Amino acid sequence: MSQETQISAQISETTRQLMERYVRQTGVKKGHLIEQALLHHLQAIEALPPEFVIQPRIVVSRKTGERMLRATRPTPALRKLMRDGD
Repeated sequence: MSQETQISAQISETTRQLMERYVRQTGVKKGHLIEQALLHHLQAIEALPPEFVIQPRIVVSRKTGERMLRATRPTPALRKLMRDGD
């Protein structure tokens, strides 16, 4: 039997809701889902050159965000996405 360790992490409410929905639909245990997802992510990062790894979230300052909005014609959906702090 392999040795296990427990970790603790803060996640967004959105991520928690997605995880809860997935485990309800599939019956997969949360611990198994998290371990498999983390393992998959870490293996992908090791296998891919860094320039091909795209982060799922980009954080910019308010000033940069406002400049980006002025430089484009944002749709209501883009405005909502950029406003959401989640």
